[in-house]
Amino acid sequence: MEPTGEHPDVILVVDDDEDIARFVEFNLRLHGFDVIHAADGQEALEVIERQRPDLAVVDLMMPRIDGLELTRRLRANPLTSALPVIMLTAKSMTVDKVHGLSAGADDYLVKPFDTAELVARVSSTLRRNKEFREVSPLTGLPGNSRIRREISDRVRSGTDYAVGYIDIDRFKSVNDRYGFVRGDDFISALARSLHRAVVSIGLPPAFLGHVGGDDFVIVCTPGQVRPLTSRAVVDFETSADKLYDPGDAERGYVELKDRRGNIRKAALVTLSIGVSLSDSRKRFTDPLEAIAVASEMKTVAKSQPGSYVAVDRRRGIP
Repeated sequence: MEPTGEHPDVILVVDDDEDIARFVEFNLRLHGFDVIHAADGQEALEVIERQRPDLAVVDLMMPRIDGLELTRRLRANPLTSALPVIMLTAKSMTVDKVHGLSAGADDYLVKPFDTAELVARVSSTLRRNKEFREVSPLTGLPGNSRIRREISDRVRSGTDYAVGYIDIDRFKSVNDRYGFVRGDDFISALARSLHRAVVSIGLPPAFLGHVGGDDFVIVCTPGQVRPLTSRAVVDFETSADKLYDPGDAERGYVELKDRRGNIRKAALVTLSIGVSLSDSRKRFTDPLEAIAVASEMKTVAKSQPGSYVAVDRRRGIP
């Protein structure tokens, strides 16, 4: 996918290895991008002050300021906090992917990588970032019309797909205990966990949308459902635990007063995920039907304790 619009997107390549930097620059220019180069994180910060790139491809291991530190600094600065970052990491360092994502990288590429993967990652990250800016101010994720369009595209392409409908169990207890501002923090944490899970499963890119409130939708291949939801659940529960007041987190529940002054206990939040599958055994041609079945399965998931994934068709996920 080549960049569209009058002005080509500007990609900043940050790598102290001249050969890799030249390879990346050559191939991105070939696909219509403008490219600027910085040899390390310190130089990158200076370049960004003079020229605002649309995306940065950043090597993890560099002298002076490395990729992780550069990403953290970009995220801490309001002027660059939304700049998408793709981290380059060596094959032997899979743990670095996790560090890179938790530092705020949007995606990663494992060296050695080929041209097609480089261009696909850059294009999909740019597209995702532009969609984020167009929609929900809280999570920056695409909303209902874009979710329907994504499912329609999958229907037209004739590929098997899955729709997951996700929300937070006992979310009201958080708002009741701490107020809406803290409630928004839980929604943002879920958006980040889902985004990290989407990135971690790799290609083909899964789609993530925000219906509103604490309701989210993922659209992916049937085979991606299990790894995506497993990663999201663990990631979210870990993040959510840190958003509670320490005493509540240690107890494992919050205490709420009802209108009569009675105290009730609400367990810590978990996730309910309902999944509808469209494959050779059952085809959804209407996006609304696929979403409705996923929502129905989410209700089934709600009846189970803890975080739970309920899949339509009453069969396991490969």
